[in-house]
Amino acid sequence: MHNVKTLAVIGAGQMGGGIAQVAAMSGISAMVYDSFPASLEKCRATHAFSLGKLAEKGKISQADAQAALARISFVSAFDDLASADWVVEAVVEDITVKRDLFGRLSAMMTREDVVLATNTSSISITEIATAAGAACHRVVGMHFFNPVPIMQLVEVIPGLQTDAAVIARTEALATAMGKTPLVANDRAGFVSNRVLMPMINEAFYAWMEGVAEPEAIDGIMKLGCNFPMGPLHLADFIGLDTCANIMNVLADGLNNDRYRPCPLLRQLVTAGRLGVKSGRGVYEHKKK
Repeated sequence: MHNVKTLAVIGAGQMGGGIAQVAAMSGISAMVYDSFPASLEKCRATHAFSLGKLAEKGKISQADAQAALARISFVSAFDDLASADWVVEAVVEDITVKRDLFGRLSAMMTREDVVLATNTSSISITEIATAAGAACHRVVGMHFFNPVPIMQLVEVIPGLQTDAAVIARTEALATAMGKTPLVANDRAGFVSNRVLMPMINEAFYAWMEGVAEPEAIDGIMKLGCNFPMGPLHLADFIGLDTCANIMNVLADGLNNDRYRPCPLLRQLVTAGRLGVKSGRGVYEHKKK
């Protein structure tokens, strides 16, 4: 059993907001924290729109949509998180930021039953956990996938000192949230990005070296490999800056420069072409 009544999400972005929505739809109270009030308001509006659409399409009842919305609260004071039973960190993919955050969390949330989870997609759980000091055994990777309300998988990653009971509770919580938890060891990129990101990077090399144009690369991978989305289109959806950051984490963590981001990928990031979120990456995108 996970025994979670209130789940706190740190970060009101696309991932954090999605995690909070799924928790609320599963009957768990969700508390969303962000230091930027505008991010909280955007997250609130996204929840109302998303749950409204689900009700409109008949996937959930109007009553269930309203009940889920009522379970989500928004806070701008870090200390308000102290009452939560479980924390999922979903901030920027930066080890310095995450270590600082877990240091603050461990000092404030001293109850032994409170789990401190990170939604990192590639950074070492063990390295993040060292910032939690004596609470390192309560730190675990809980990697959701985007878009969170739709994607089925939660990658569960124990650090070197994570308690077995914490791993079991993480799997139970993910299952209660309607997800399928699968355990991966604490290695750079875990399983998903260890396999996915080199493929995306290779697609950029194929484009850079003139093997084919982006539309052809994506079309060949979709039609030839039965992928729902081509690797370059997927990179735009993920964020080219995020892809480049993950490739650097892989290169550093695995001590192998073959994982470094393709020069063309780095160039696009430098130019501010980050994908869907900036309106242009490999492709042009209409800003929402």
